[in-house]
Amino acid sequence: MAVILQVDFIMPAKSLAQQSIESLKTLAESIAKEPGFISKIWTENSQTNEAGGIYLFENSLFAEKYLTMHQKRLEAMGAQKIRSKIFTINDTLTAITKGSLNW
Repeated sequence: MAVILQVDFIMPAKSLAQQSIESLKTLAESIAKEPGFISKIWTENSQTNEAGGIYLFENSLFAEKYLTMHQKRLEAMGAQKIRSKIFTINDTLTAITKGSLNW
């Protein structure tokens, strides 16, 4: 059953400014190749230096394995106050509210 992985963190302003679009493209390409990965919505709030994402994985085992690796990567990039949660998806209610179920 597909699951949602929600991750958010604080990235110091100077670290955010140092991130080049090329390095973020490389990161995105790496994420897209992860086992069990389906999709990601990138999130950011420049006023609070928060960033993160909403990920869709085939199941919780893939999400948990990715999260273990990704937390270490985020820490190495300077991220602080990393938070994460894994959720199951209520397909019935998601369909009613026009959430995409075409994975």
